[in-house]
This record gives sequence, structure tokens and C-alpha cells, in this order.
Amino acid sequence: MEPQTIQLDQGSGGRATHELVQDIFVSAFKNEYLLEMNDSALVDVACGRIAMTTDSYVVDPVIFPGGDIGSLAVHGTVNDLSMRGARPLYLTVGFILEEGLPLEILRTVVSSMGEAAREAGVLIVAGDTKVVPHGKADKIFVNTAGVGVVPAGVDISGSNASPGDALLINGTIGDHGMAVLCKREGLAFENEIRSDSASLNGLVARMIETCAQIRVLRDPTRGGVATTLNEIAQQSGVGIRLFEESLPIRDDVAGACELLGLDPLYVANEGKVLVILPAEAEAEVLRAMREHPLGKDACKIGEVTDKDPGRVFLRTHIGGHRLVDMLRGEQLPRIC
Repeated sequence: MEPQTIQLDQGSGGRATHELVQDIFVSAFKNEYLLEMNDSALVDVACGRIAMTTDSYVVDPVIFPGGDIGSLAVHGTVNDLSMRGARPLYLTVGFILEEGLPLEILRTVVSSMGEAAREAGVLIVAGDTKVVPHGKADKIFVNTAGVGVVPAGVDISGSNASPGDALLINGTIGDHGMAVLCKREGLAFENEIRSDSASLNGLVARMIETCAQIRVLRDPTRGGVATTLNEIAQQSGVGIRLFEESLPIRDDVAGACELLGLDPLYVANEGKVLVILPAEAEAEVLRAMREHPLGKDACKIGEVTDKDPGRVFLRTHIGGHRLVDMLRGEQLPRIC
């Protein structure tokens, strides 16, 4: 009878490893580059600028409402490339598996990862698998790297924000972090909070087609919207004003945050993009975003100013202003 959990010998590099790779990984990620089964993949890229990124995923639990560590790894890597205006092309993936991990969980994660890659239009062209003894990891850790190409004339960077620019977002804030936390802690609400995890490359491509002058794109993952905007303010040497009445936060997310003493502005997102662009392009880009499924709730949430460079302030409902500082410490561990 075949084992139903990961065994140490499946990380030895021998027959058990090859059977695991062929049965689970190759079958889920199959493409012409991967099937060559060489030590590295030779891939085709267009001439010009290449964007590269890498990330690691240690989310707990590994399966959560709206996604899992596999789809999350694809979405996160694709989005990191997209935030520079790149068209994502190829991914690599490394797995660290804990001895005793149920094969059913691994199949679910890998199948989800393959489906996410196909939906995003990227190929997983190389990978690696290691197995560690029970207790030396927590079920499964995933590392990814991604490569994409940047079209000529696109210049998107966290250092490009300019006073007078508009600040947009494509939807609600804090969904991913609260979905993971509620699943982890067994918290139940009337409506299940689901992660917003998604690949944003299609939405970003439409935005760039609409406005080639987009200055900044950033996905507010760990540290949330507040920390990401502080990073942009410091990179660009500008001030940023948020409008409290415009922040799109689901009632269930707001309620869960209030119950747990958390601020939604610091909760992670995995399918959201912050957009900074010239104010005169705001209406046209919002229209284009709202025509895409991942941007139907897009809205303006703030503006860039020359006041208080390097700092972010929130204009409250009553007209006052409060400092929105960078996150200190970790509000929600193991959410990506």
C-alpha cells in the first residue's frame, strides 16, 4: 500500500523523489520547458528590460477561505512582477515539505498552484523539493521566483509619486489577512470572510494601456495599505493624504477587526493594487479598472501632497487628521 503522507525518503533524490515529482508536480505544472527535466530551463524572452522577483510563503493555515499556499504563491509572485508594469512569463518553485504531511494536502496545493498559473498565463518551468524531519518545518513552505518583461516606455516605481497625484485602489481592504486569521483561530461570522488572493497582471495591463503615465503600482501585502503607503512616501519624498470616508472596507472585515482590536489599514491584502497617477488621468483609469472583474470596486482613496514629506495622514470623517505610521512589529504573523 502506498504511503498517504510525505516520507523522508521522498526527499533523498532517489526513486521515491522521482516518483513524487512525476506524480504530483510534473502532472500539475506540465509544459514544454518543464518536461525537458534538465537542471535549468532555457526559455524565450523578448529583447528589452527583464523584471525578476522572488518570495517565500509560510502561511498558516495552508488552506484558507478563498485560496491556499499554492495559489497564493503564484498570485504573489505574478503581482510583484506586475507592480513594475512587467508582463509575467515564467515562474520557478521550491517546496520544503515536512515529513508526515498528508499527500492529499500536497495534491490540493499543487493542483491549485497549477490552475493559478494557467489563469495568470504564466509557466512554471523549474522547481525543487526538499523533505525535512517531522517538527523541523510546519507542513509546507513554498519559495518562488518570477521573470517578466517590461514594455518599452513603461516607468513604474515607488519613487515616482508627485504632489497633486491621485491615489486609487481596486477594491476592499484587509480581506486576505482577516480570512487567514479567522480560519486559524476558528472565528465564525455570519458571512465567511474570504481572501482576495488573485493575479493582477490582466488588470494592470489594462490600466497601462489606458494610461502610460501611471507613476506607482504597489500591492499592499504584509503591513497592509498603511505600511505600503509609508514606503512610497519615503521613496518619493512626498506626503500622502488618505480620506477615511472613501476607504473601501467590508462590514464583516471591519467588524472582525474591531472585535480583535486590529486596524484594517495594517491588515494584509493579496489581490489589491495601490495606484498613483496624474490627477487628470484618474477618471479614465477608474473607468478601465471598473470594467475588469478585479477592479469593479475601484475608487479614489487619497492624494499625494508636498506637505509632510515621507509621512501619511488620514483625514477623518470629522475633518481632523491623524498620523498613519508604518507598522511596528507584526500585527498578524504567518499570513503570506
